[in-house]
Amino acid sequence: MDGTQVVFLLIAIGVIALLYSSVGHAGASGYIATMTLFGIAPTVIRPTALVLNILVASIGTFQFWRAGHFSWKLFWPFALLSIPAAYLGGYLQPSASVLRILIGVVLLFSAARLVLRRNDPPETSPPSTPVAVGVGAGLGFLAGLTGTGGGIFLTPLLLFCKWAHIRQAAAVSALFIWVNSVAGLVGYFTKVHSIPSLGLVLAAAAIIGGIIGSHLGSKHLAVRVISLCLATVLLIAGVKLIFTR
Repeated sequence: MDGTQVVFLLIAIGVIALLYSSVGHAGASGYIATMTLFGIAPTVIRPTALVLNILVASIGTFQFWRAGHFSWKLFWPFALLSIPAAYLGGYLQPSASVLRILIGVVLLFSAARLVLRRNDPPETSPPSTPVAVGVGAGLGFLAGLTGTGGGIFLTPLLLFCKWAHIRQAAAVSALFIWVNSVAGLVGYFTKVHSIPSLGLVLAAAAIIGGIIGSHLGSKHLAVRVISLCLATVLLIAGVKLIFTR
């Protein structure tokens, strides 16, 4: 990429981090979509998204914990097997074509999740420990394999199954994203013994966007408009990945 493209990519990553962190997520699917639209190789996208995810999820985790929304009792069963599963997913190196389809499916799922955002359930009941452990393992593996933190799946699942309220789901997902992103990146590094330098280049933009987004929060931004805009980007990038040879 030339200098102009790098500048636009930095701006795009910062905006994605701001928008996602304002609604309690780290932004991996948005980073994947943005880097895909800029023509970056799928093998570079995955570890780079994990690096940015770790940075922004750290900010989100701290903010939700400080606000008193985090529940360790709800978190630990999902995280128990998700961490080794994310490591395994990060260690595996599927072919470029398979990786494109996997990431494309993740992006389309994310778009649907953003469009079909649910309201806060009136009553909640946490899942049994075996169910939470099994679900966490599956989401962790998918997180490491695709370069996301798994929050794009965990949050809607917590709300759809009425396992948590919105703020509690966001708090649990933030730390879930962080631990799985770390495990996925360690697994990737164990296999490849290197991390693309692009993550370091984009780190400052993600951090700045994450700090601003976390500060603003959903109170000051039209979350529904943000969700629809992000869904559009994810839909375009997902279709592009799956159907472009």
